[in-house]
Amino acid sequence: MKRLRWQILVVVLTLVVVGVLLLTQQPIGPVQVLPQPATGGVYSEALVGSLGRLNPLLDWNNPSDRDVDRLLFSSLIRFDERGLPQTDLAEAWGMNEEGTIYNFTIRPNAFWHDGKPVTSDDVIFTIDLLKSDGSLFPQDIKDLWKKVEVTKLNDKTNKSLKFTIPEPFAPFLDYLTFGVLPKHLLEGVPPEGLVASEFNIAPVGSGPYQFDHLILEGGQISGVVLTAFDNYYGKKPFIPQVVFRYFPSSSAALDAYEQGDVLGVSRISRDVLDQALEQPNLSIYTSRMPQLSIVLLNLNNPEVPFLQEPDVRRALLLALNRQRMISSLLKGQAIVADGPIFPGSWAYYNGVEHLEYDPEQAVTLLKGAGYVIPPEGGTVRAKEGTSLHFTLLHPDDDLHTKLAQTIQSSWAEIGVQVDLQPVPYDRMVFYYLGPRSYQAALVDLNLARTPDPDPYPFWHQAEATGGQNYSQWDNRTASEYLEQARVNTDFDVRTRLYRNFQVVFAKELPSLPLYYPVYSFGVDSQVLGVQVAPLSDISDRLALITDWYLVTRRALETTPEGTVVP
Repeated sequence: MKRLRWQILVVVLTLVVVGVLLLTQQPIGPVQVLPQPATGGVYSEALVGSLGRLNPLLDWNNPSDRDVDRLLFSSLIRFDERGLPQTDLAEAWGMNEEGTIYNFTIRPNAFWHDGKPVTSDDVIFTIDLLKSDGSLFPQDIKDLWKKVEVTKLNDKTNKSLKFTIPEPFAPFLDYLTFGVLPKHLLEGVPPEGLVASEFNIAPVGSGPYQFDHLILEGGQISGVVLTAFDNYYGKKPFIPQVVFRYFPSSSAALDAYEQGDVLGVSRISRDVLDQALEQPNLSIYTSRMPQLSIVLLNLNNPEVPFLQEPDVRRALLLALNRQRMISSLLKGQAIVADGPIFPGSWAYYNGVEHLEYDPEQAVTLLKGAGYVIPPEGGTVRAKEGTSLHFTLLHPDDDLHTKLAQTIQSSWAEIGVQVDLQPVPYDRMVFYYLGPRSYQAALVDLNLARTPDPDPYPFWHQAEATGGQNYSQWDNRTASEYLEQARVNTDFDVRTRLYRNFQVVFAKELPSLPLYYPVYSFGVDSQVLGVQVAPLSDISDRLALITDWYLVTRRALETTPEGTVVP
């Protein structure tokens, strides 16, 4: 009987344990098949433009060359989507407390496409070429580099170097984004012979893709083929081959997509935007450009003393329906602007006042400032014999002409008379802005290839005479913020200083920000993993191309029953 009782007890305990296990075990649901990026496929893109020279020292004025060079060449550092510096060829860098010495170490696994290691000698060699008459870099950049002492540090690997600048200058890192060239292939080419070098059509870089061959049709270069570089130090691309084909316009490029000749279109301009949006498989990607469209006001012109009054400037901005201008004239391809620092930047402060279209408030401000419609008749507001009447310069192209006419009409509605004067863009700076011989001007401030948000050149009081502070804004508080932010390398401190500057700018409105244009390009929906961030250069749209993929592999994942699968 005792043996039987023990057997019954064992059976009962076993049943209890099994029951507990069954209650706590979740039922197994369906097996999920998850697509994962895999290597394979060919990405082809229609570039708007033509091949010039595949050389980062010679591509300054050729966006289509810069697109290709972005994949072929590397620089010491790159900037991320918020404009913060990140390592590229450089494995690490550091600086002294004063911000005058920068030490860089190049990655030990950085190689040229021909297998040679990338060294400090290559960087120094490239800088010497950059400063020479042979490079197409702007003169102000060449002048800066002539003041920088570049020395190779003593190490066995030839991978370390030092930059010494004469005084603290926080935006200095901007100037380290040039594409590095191989000394061992170009040291025999004199600077003046760089333009005609064979290297420019058979380049060797250190980027994620290497040059394969040119596509020739009818004796002309119609494209270029790149292949993934197996020894690239960074993330290896999923797409092993990229083919760029050249077309004279966005329309021709889009036609090539419609014919199935390419998978991407490098530029979707406003004239083909509607046509592009009709393509069911073409994904349109849009990003803010490094450009600000603005009405500059000459605050130191005695002919228009009323522009010195903050309430008048504020009224002028309130009277502009900027969102409608963007919708009707730019087909929505812009973002309303609040100031000179771009949204998306680490320095942008979203807490400034955002002025909405309010013509009634504009009239109230003008009346409060003493400007009224004369009782003897007329439509132009005046105070003590001074009428709100001035001339607005604008570029003589179709878009800026229509913008200027819209601005003129809007200001007329609040009693401000504006005469329009079209001017060729290449004459605007030399004949009007530079000598300060204007009253107001509709312009585009292009800050391409300068990720650092430094607004000093356009708004510091020291630049009011002879510099780029064309408005001649003389505000000591704002200038002090800009001075301190320019010499302090602590991003937290600089963020606070630029926030303060933006608050002062929004209050004073020394000029009238209109909008930040956006750039659009198209990629077929079968290309996955495409992302785009704010651009400091059009070629930045390809910055994350190593994440793009065309081929997927299947990964199995078992999902417990009842779990919600997104």
